[in-house]
Amino acid sequence: MIKRLIIQQLLAWTVCVFLITGCGSKETYYVKHVTFPEKATTEEKVDMASRLVPSPQQLAWQQMELTAFLHFGVNTFTGREWGDGKEDPVVFNPTELNAEQWAKALKDAGFKMAILTAKHHDGFCLWPTATTTHSVASSPWKDGKGDVVRELRNACDKYGLKFGVYLSPWDRHADCYGDSPKYNEYFIRQLTELLSNYGEIHEVWFDGACAEGPNGKKQEYDWEAFYQTIIRLQPHAVMAIMGDDVRWVGNEKGFGRETEWGATALVPGIYPRSEKVNQELDIMANSDDLGSRALVAKASELFWYPSEVDVSIRPGWFYHTEQDSQVKSLDKLVDIYFQSVGYNSVLLLNIPPDTRGLLHEVDVQRIKQLSDYLAETFAQNVIADKEQLWQGKPGSERIYELAPDACINVLMLQEDIARGQRIEGFRVEAEENGEWKLLGEGTTVGYKRLLRFADVHATRLRLTVTASRNDFCLSNVGVYYARPLDGQKANMNLSDVNGLRMIGDNPEMAKAVDGKRETFYRSETQEPLVIDCGKVIEITGFSYAPVLGDDLSGTIYTYNVYLSQDGKQWTKCDVSGEFSNIMHNPLSQFVHWQKQSARFLKLEPLTEIDGKQLVTIGEIGILTK
Repeated sequence: MIKRLIIQQLLAWTVCVFLITGCGSKETYYVKHVTFPEKATTEEKVDMASRLVPSPQQLAWQQMELTAFLHFGVNTFTGREWGDGKEDPVVFNPTELNAEQWAKALKDAGFKMAILTAKHHDGFCLWPTATTTHSVASSPWKDGKGDVVRELRNACDKYGLKFGVYLSPWDRHADCYGDSPKYNEYFIRQLTELLSNYGEIHEVWFDGACAEGPNGKKQEYDWEAFYQTIIRLQPHAVMAIMGDDVRWVGNEKGFGRETEWGATALVPGIYPRSEKVNQELDIMANSDDLGSRALVAKASELFWYPSEVDVSIRPGWFYHTEQDSQVKSLDKLVDIYFQSVGYNSVLLLNIPPDTRGLLHEVDVQRIKQLSDYLAETFAQNVIADKEQLWQGKPGSERIYELAPDACINVLMLQEDIARGQRIEGFRVEAEENGEWKLLGEGTTVGYKRLLRFADVHATRLRLTVTASRNDFCLSNVGVYYARPLDGQKANMNLSDVNGLRMIGDNPEMAKAVDGKRETFYRSETQEPLVIDCGKVIEITGFSYAPVLGDDLSGTIYTYNVYLSQDGKQWTKCDVSGEFSNIMHNPLSQFVHWQKQSARFLKLEPLTEIDGKQLVTIGEIGILTK
């Protein structure tokens, strides 16, 4: 990426121009990247940071606010989250695939772009690639003449959606994976097909998934060659998450940071220096602080590197029938919206097509409910003075007259980020019965900041920008009322058998089968765990729920599982032996097989998500249906 970095630095230093801003000031701006002079003071760095701005592609991307992920492939039909590349293409056979149904549902729900998993880790390609037979061309769907990428591309054009592709670097099917030069050439041929044959691509999405190939060698990706391919074929596409246009927020829960900077010290992973510099600054993708004054003072450069929040509408990323009753409730999706888009991020919400090749009715209804609720909430700005543009200095305040009898509980602020992100702190107060009442305080604003507070009937609103990097420019201020919602708990049944008992002397083991997700069992060893069903029954699988909370140490990653009728003679179950993606998406996982008669189930942990010699279990369940 040396060539691209040089181009960015030229943009930042020699192509800086004087612009007349919407707030009436004339300043020098740095596009996407800025390097600080060697002896720059903290004040000089903060000043330059305030004038770091997004590229045109990054600005257009941020303005979309709401985008959709469509996880679809062989996993949809096998019930897995990560395939192993050994799937027979014959399993891929959607009976009613209709990409126009996908696009229309997304359009009606306010989404601006759809990103398709053109290839996931299993290596199965949703287009008829010339690189492998592990694709739709070898499936019975449309007699091997189908092309999911083409159908969605055409549907997006029809309904006015932008289009993006996810191409997994990790490929568990390709024999050449692990032979780094050979696989990199293979991957570039796949990328070239996608970027050459399907019109304009607006976002190219890579994760950093990497492993060993069949030869036992870890694959080393040629990121520079990958990105040069994108620049050559789709120069206007933004590159996420392993790119330098869009940054992963650092979790898959759907929530961003209350303090979210577009101008960050985090060096994108595609640059060779990223690991060294980020370690020196003690930051990573999920760090709480990526752009404070204190961090800027230590940094030698900054990137405009905005946050994307990815989360699935279901517990899993691929469709699973048993999760039809576990689609996120409206109030949960509203919380996610307020804490992603409302925290200066873009929300990438996954809505996975089902085995028919349709977006499931429950999912479609839920995203439409979200759209209707947001439209209702933001339909009427009760500020009487509709002139929202406000340029001010740190410490400035402004009073807004509100519509008569206004009941409010939401504040929306937007900075003109084409002129940088500057606000570091704000306070909002309401005048009620002649007295000023504090409603709330916040830190960063950026493209959009939403602040919720208790209902209040107010006549006036006072907004104070308590801290800012240079003069700030608010392009929009809005005050609204959001109707309260009743929470809906998803119905998640972790076990079909009651009265399970753990075999062992430690009474704490009972917490693994007590039916309570808030309790858990922790072992300092990786000894096998044996569950007694009480009698011989027909078992079709088991469930494993990791602990709740942020401390995921001890979460099982790989395992073996065995069944027995007498607790002495054991039969190993033919399962994947991997809780796929559990390190990033620590939700309950369900493992299925054909019915087998047994009384005892033995779970043998093999590896923990971080390689520790620990085991933690929130809950284990036995499945019979």
